[in-house]
Amino acid sequence: MSLITWLIIIILVLNTTGAIFTVLREVRDISTTWAWLLVLIFLPIIGFGFYLFAGRGLSTKKLRRIQREYESGVKAFVSLQKHENARNKLLPPTDYTPAAKALTAFFLNTAQAPVLAHNQVQLYTDGEKKFAALFRDIESAKHYIYVEYYTIYNDELGNQFQQLLIKKAKQGVTVKVLYDAWGSMGASAKWWRRLTDVGGQVESYFSSKHPITDFRLNYRDHRKIVVIDDHVGYIGGFNVGDQYVSRKPKFGYWRDTHLRIIGNTIYALKIRFTMDWNATVGEKDEIAYNVEQDSPEGQSGEGMTAGSTPIQIVASGPDRPTQQIKLGYTKLITSATKSVWIQSPYLVPDDTVIDALVSAAMSGIDVRIMIPDMPDHPFIFRATQYYATYLARAGVKIYHYQHGFMHAKTVVVDDAIASVGSANFDIRSFKLNFEVNAFIYDRKVAGTLAEIFEADMKQSYLLTPAIIASQSRWLRFKQDFSRLLSPIL
Repeated sequence: MSLITWLIIIILVLNTTGAIFTVLREVRDISTTWAWLLVLIFLPIIGFGFYLFAGRGLSTKKLRRIQREYESGVKAFVSLQKHENARNKLLPPTDYTPAAKALTAFFLNTAQAPVLAHNQVQLYTDGEKKFAALFRDIESAKHYIYVEYYTIYNDELGNQFQQLLIKKAKQGVTVKVLYDAWGSMGASAKWWRRLTDVGGQVESYFSSKHPITDFRLNYRDHRKIVVIDDHVGYIGGFNVGDQYVSRKPKFGYWRDTHLRIIGNTIYALKIRFTMDWNATVGEKDEIAYNVEQDSPEGQSGEGMTAGSTPIQIVASGPDRPTQQIKLGYTKLITSATKSVWIQSPYLVPDDTVIDALVSAAMSGIDVRIMIPDMPDHPFIFRATQYYATYLARAGVKIYHYQHGFMHAKTVVVDDAIASVGSANFDIRSFKLNFEVNAFIYDRKVAGTLAEIFEADMKQSYLLTPAIIASQSRWLRFKQDFSRLLSPIL
């Protein structure tokens, strides 16, 4: 054999050995392990570069910091729970269904998430209206503004948002901003200096002093939380940027879902932000945990409930062994007696969720899933198409939203229980990202979300057997290939 042949053999042997060692040195599920072996073996050298970017786990130091704050946060949640139990019944008897009882107990045991009653909820599906409300609340802030977003862009809306925070910081309001560096490309330290120079505090979630050697795609802070003055909180799917207010021609109309909450739940949002902030900053900049003894006074408003909505704020992330939000979704699906309606920009579920959806559909449950009809990430879009086809063949009704980009992350079960938050219906949200959702036990709110779903159906088309049969072989190949990478997308 020639020298070149020997070199190729040596490279392949070393590459394969290195791939096996690299992948097996961290504990992963079998599907993820095989996906990474596929990448590393069939993309010699290049695959290892991709692994450094997207495959490494969290460092031990970072995990310790998260664990320390988790323990402190749990104590605060327990205090909040005891206070709430002393004041209120957890759920109104009419809504305390067996499914609700099981789900609240599950989240209480796995996520230390108390059920907090006496909330008013306003739903936003339009970015302009959501940010108009948020900006009004920021304008009214007198004590503090806590902000946590995956994406804050240096664009027209982002600068408008920043200028408002600068104005409040100059007025003496405490302003703290936590953002994700990967999701907020363009929002540089220089750009943020305009806020920090007037007293605001800005941190990138788990920023590194060595961004080149420690940069990774996974383990992103995908949460979207705003808390203002122990008075109002926001949670949902909208980030901060022009595309989220439909100013980007690429996406057209941006369809999302977000909650504005007044009531006891804002304390859970405040604790969640505090945990994330303290895990990121130095000790001198930490926020003290302080569970208030009086819930905020309710305010009525257009589109709001009467102040009786019970909510659980549930977070999940790669720092915890239990995938709380995914398992919560699964419990919701398996507990359904009538309907399961889901909206998500990405549909890349694991086997557990697939089995739950298929089992529900085959049991006569009305299972509907709405996804966008346009991509924002090519591989994820093709993988979403693959699973949409698979589930459609199993009896799940798949709707492709055509009026712009569908970015909402909502689940409505039996018009009685609902979830709105940051977690998509994909493996990345289930196990690789830090996420937070509001699980809502209110028939009025759930019914409103169901009505919104039905309105969105008028802007969508149903995936039928004829459409599936018309797909080209090349399209099916791209879907099949993307599906192989689904555990690491």
